[in-house]
Amino acid sequence: MPARLVVLASGAGTTLQAVLDACQDPAYGARVVAVGTDRTGTGAERRALAAGVPVFTVRLADHPDRDAFNAATADRIAAERPDLLVLAGYMKILDKQVVGRFRTVNTHPSLLPSFPGAHAIREALAHGVKVSGVTVHWVDEGVDTGPIIAQAAVDVLPGDTEDILRTRIQAVERGLYVTTIGEIARGRPSEAAIRQDASRRW
Repeated sequence: MPARLVVLASGAGTTLQAVLDACQDPAYGARVVAVGTDRTGTGAERRALAAGVPVFTVRLADHPDRDAFNAATADRIAAERPDLLVLAGYMKILDKQVVGRFRTVNTHPSLLPSFPGAHAIREALAHGVKVSGVTVHWVDEGVDTGPIIAQAAVDVLPGDTEDILRTRIQAVERGLYVTTIGEIARGRPSEAAIRQDASRRW
């Protein structure tokens, strides 16, 4: 049976689309059973519906505090019985009610542990690094602190701006993310993933 993926997204849904496309191949070993958003009217929502994938929305504004929001998000995800929770441009911070309950992966536009946080590309350029990249990692309760599964380097070129470098990183990111999700789904993550995931409780 294909692994059941729930994808959380907040924006245009380009990474979601890459995962949806990959799932069309039975050999990929996974299918997206639901897409969750934190607001309505997103590109991700439209892409999911076009692919025939159900969408649920849990908005922070509809809950009295973040604890209640996280609890509601966790309950809605649980209803889909996911084997893996995939973050794809999801812009809300999730606490242990979610990431402690579900096996969760994300990507980050730097070679972690360098430049965690929301402004990784800007900070990399400010530091004058010659090589940046992308990291696929397990999600824990910290900010981009979960165990690293896979990484790919992207050269920083003379004249790069934040937008130019982001575009090149994103082009690499989608391929690496899709490949890594498939490896996890098929039970064949990389040696690094096996080694670094050994201490997890899942």
